[in-house]
Amino acid sequence: MEKTSKKEPLCENIAGKDCGLKKVIDIVGGKWKIMILCVIDYQEVVRYGELTRAIHGITNTMLANSLKELEADGLVERKQYDEMPVRVEYRLTDKAKDLIPILLELKKWGEENL
Repeated sequence: MEKTSKKEPLCENIAGKDCGLKKVIDIVGGKWKIMILCVIDYQEVVRYGELTRAIHGITNTMLANSLKELEADGLVERKQYDEMPVRVEYRLTDKAKDLIPILLELKKWGEENL
């Protein structure tokens, strides 16, 4: 028996540069980035120290690097205030806010299946 309709592949070119799924995994993959996005989404505006306290086990180096990458990828906005001591706040961009419902679906799937 032959299939008459084709199933949409996750990627036309599996793991190739044009694979949308690979692009997403590249920017939110890893151990900490999704956790950072979750904390910022929940608190809306968050400072660096709040992130270190909220994400148990993350090192300062990993947090700093992950925030820089998320900012470079357009998911997190960093705002620095010219005060002493310097105050820096992080918030999600609209691009990241569009990702939150997808992460909620993954969370729901994990709760139901894992």
